Amino acid sequence: TRIGKLLRSRGTAAFLLAALVLGFFVGLAAALLVWLTLWTRRGVLAVDDGLGIGQLFLVIVIPLGLGVSWLINRLWGPGVSSGGVTETMVGLTLHNGYLSSRLIPTKLVATAATIGTFGSGGREGPIALIGAAIGSSLGRYTHFGQDQIRSLLAAGVGAGIGASFNAPIAGMLFAMEVVLGSFAIRHLNAVVIASVAAAVTTQQLIGEERILTSPPYGLDDPKQLILYAALAIFAVLFGLLFVRILDRVSMIRLPGPGWLIPLSAGIAVALIGLIWPETLGTGQVFLEGLLRLEDAGRFVWYGLIAIAIGKAVSNALTRSGGGSAGTFMPSLVIGGAVGAAFAIVVDPLWAFSDIDTGAYAVVGMAATFAVVARAPLTSVIIVFEITGDYGLVLPLMLGAVLATYIGDRVHSYSAYTLPLKRRGIHLPTHEDIDLLDTVSVREVMSSADSVVNPELDLAALGETLSATRHHGVPVVDESGALVGVVTLTDIARTGGPRRDATVAEAMSSQPITVTADHPVSAALARMAALGVGRMPVVAEDDPTKLVGMFRRESVVRAYHHALGTSTGRELYRDRVRLRSDPGARFFELPVLRGSPVAGARVQDVDWPSSATVVSVRRGASVLIPHGDTVIEIGDTVTVFGTGESREELAYLMEPNADTTLEWRAPIVTEADGGDETAP
Repeated sequence: TRIGKLLRSRGTAAFLLAALVLGFFVGLAAALLVWLTLWTRRGVLAVDDGLGIGQLFLVIVIPLGLGVSWLINRLWGPGVSSGGVTETMVGLTLHNGYLSSRLIPTKLVATAATIGTFGSGGREGPIALIGAAIGSSLGRYTHFGQDQIRSLLAAGVGAGIGASFNAPIAGMLFAMEVVLGSFAIRHLNAVVIASVAAAVTTQQLIGEERILTSPPYGLDDPKQLILYAALAIFAVLFGLLFVRILDRVSMIRLPGPGWLIPLSAGIAVALIGLIWPETLGTGQVFLEGLLRLEDAGRFVWYGLIAIAIGKAVSNALTRSGGGSAGTFMPSLVIGGAVGAAFAIVVDPLWAFSDIDTGAYAVVGMAATFAVVARAPLTSVIIVFEITGDYGLVLPLMLGAVLATYIGDRVHSYSAYTLPLKRRGIHLPTHEDIDLLDTVSVREVMSSADSVVNPELDLAALGETLSATRHHGVPVVDESGALVGVVTLTDIARTGGPRRDATVAEAMSSQPITVTADHPVSAALARMAALGVGRMPVVAEDDPTKLVGMFRRESVVRAYHHALGTSTGRELYRDRVRLRSDPGARFFELPVLRGSPVAGARVQDVDWPSSATVVSVRRGASVLIPHGDTVIEIGDTVTVFGTGESREELAYLMEPNADTTLEWRAPIVTEADGGDETAP
């Protein structure tokens, strides 16, 4: 077809058309998810009417729904259970924007089974993953480049959120602020087009009655900003409590067969629901009641607090029990309940003006979601679009920003990044201009001269690694296709270099890869996220075609190559001025007379855990350090690490044995262009 030909042309017009097509399909998927959930709910209620056992039916149907989702996850691969946003972030950052197309139907069915049977959670996280998988699949089908696939994946996320709430601007911001962690212009067009197209499509198919709405509210008395600020602090407590509950419940491990997980979690969710029915399902009906509440007399404050805590626990149990449900909507429900409870408490104490309970529920939603997701812009804009009015702009901005600020200082992880931390994955949080942005992987990668076959035994592999002095090598099959990576750690985990075990048994079969056109900064961030020391470099159009290897020494070559260019010098001077900023970066430390590390081997120095020594510059030479490399007076050690590690290193290397004070003499470094001296 003409559209297909245009998409496969991969020009700018084709890319924007792909974003439009993506938005349409994500809108269809969002409508289909609503319909599937509704049909499942109607079927469950019909069976309940036939059996006539009342609310105890929940003890049967909720474990059944979680069991269906858990079984789909077991049979068709991971990623189906839980929310979806975290999995999307991993696919975007670590897998070159790859998400399996199989996630689309399986996630639809698992989410409908979970929420349709009264499991506690929202459909926004799942539809974000579904949208991301559609974007990833569309990008691969049309053979776009990896950066464009990343844009389409993020656009799918924004389209999913925009379709769920009829809030395309909030969907766009969520994709940029939470998933991409960047507002780069190259992603913006696709995300905006897809979000708008999806929201329009879903609204036309299912109407507005199934989309969260709220009456408009305004700030009648500016003095109430004091109360809204206090509400933000109150929301931080419950937002962080929700994140902690999600984390703690996810770490619970039950002995026995796997099917006990959805059974026990489902029963627990049902028991909570028997006491507080508002905690079941998405909570949209309950939340809309709060948003339309002007009279505080319908609820008692402690009842709303109990519902908020019950919602947090039931959502955590639903997710950990194998269910497919997100945290987006539960955080809004918790925030709405907390905001309404706060208004009920302060209403009799505030004598200056009337208090609208619904208005405080609205601001509570924004503040709590800002803490849970660390997305203040999204939390403000989504409430604007839900209410359709800007009357609460000041309270919303105050509540979201204050809640995010306090939340960051108390707990630095969101509900989406804390699970990654538990798995040892540390995704980059922003895309600053980096010195290594100026160098591509192609310029510094090494040839893939050391490869092994999956059938090679581990003893022979150990000999190969010893001879090549590599800690890991790629694994290719008879056809030359990349099938994995094997390291010394893999050998040790499998029982050591044995003749009765093969590389296929020890290797990582889904290695993290990079393409030659990637900037070194992106490759380094990907390596740092998983703590690996090497990555295969694959062809842009074939992820199984090995073209080279990117190793730690490649980073050293890239760093000093960049320093040799005029652009590199300018960026380096900027980086010198920003050395005290938080976040990982390169910095140099001179070894002065009297420093404790002078004369010591690299392996004997107690380096900070958050720092890596990448090179030692000695005169005109640059050494790639090994454990036996001896550090000498006059060397300049280049380190990649955090701001905290720089302070630790400065203390570690501070001269303390020289009483002549000769170490205070200025040392001019070439990297500084001769215009700066070491302290």
